[in-house]
Amino acid sequence: MEILNTALPFAPWVHPAKRRLPGVMPLKRADWLLVDDAYAAQMRERARLLAAHRAEVLAALPEAEAAAAELLDEVLRDLPLHGFTVTGAQVQRPDGVTVTPDPARPLWTLGHLLQADFCILQKQGDEHVLTGAVLCFPSSWTLREKLGKPLMRIHLPVDSYDSGMGARVQRMFDLMRPEQPLWRANLLRYTNPALFQPRAEFAPKDKSGAGDYIRSERQCLLKLPRTKAVIFSIHTAQLRRADLSAAQQQALAEIDRSA
Repeated sequence: MEILNTALPFAPWVHPAKRRLPGVMPLKRADWLLVDDAYAAQMRERARLLAAHRAEVLAALPEAEAAAAELLDEVLRDLPLHGFTVTGAQVQRPDGVTVTPDPARPLWTLGHLLQADFCILQKQGDEHVLTGAVLCFPSSWTLREKLGKPLMRIHLPVDSYDSGMGARVQRMFDLMRPEQPLWRANLLRYTNPALFQPRAEFAPKDKSGAGDYIRSERQCLLKLPRTKAVIFSIHTAQLRRADLSAAQQQALAEIDRSA
C-alpha cells in the first residue's frame, strides 16, 4: 500500500554542508513535533500496525516507565501548537479522530497521536541505551534486536558509525539541554513503498540506490527535563522520486555522483 506525501516537508540534505554526519542542527522547542500532509493516512496505518503487529512495534523495559510517562506529558503539552484540540481527558487530532490518552500506556498513546516514532534512550554506565520505543515505521531495522542495547552496539551494522563517531554522539547526548532540541534528516531510496519495513540486523540490503521512492526521516533529539532521558523521534515522509522539487532532484544527483 502506498502512503505518500505530496512534497517532502524537510530536506536539509539539499545543502552540501548539512550532509556530513552526524549533521545535527539546533531546533526551536516549539518545532519539535510535526504534522504533514500524509497525517491521516499514516495514522490509519499506525493504528493497524499497533493492533496487528503490537509485539514488533511497541516495547519497553521496566526502567523506561518514568521516561515514557514524562514524554507523554511533554507531547500533550505541545499538541495544541500543531492543530490538536486537548479538552479534559480527550485529544482531537487534526484528522478529526478523538483519542483518550492512557497514562498506563504512554507509548501506545503516542503511537495513536503522532506520525513520528519515539525511542527512549537512557544513560547506563558510559553509554545511552535504548530502553523503550513505539516504532511503527522502521527503516530496515527491528526493535526486538535493538532494545536494551547501547548506542555503539545499535549501530554495529553501520560502517560510518565508528568509535570516533560514537564518542562524538555520546558527548552530544551528555551535553544536551532540554530547552534545545536537535535534528537532522536522512535520505533513503526504496523500491517498496511500505512504511513498515523491518529487517534483521545483518540481512542483505539493496544498496543500488535505484528505488523509485524517496524516503526521508526527520530525526529529532530532545532531552527530558526530569528523567534526563534522551528522546529520539523519527518522522517519516515518502514520495516518488519524480515528485521531488527541482532543487531536491539536483541535490540527489550530486549525492549519487559522490557515492
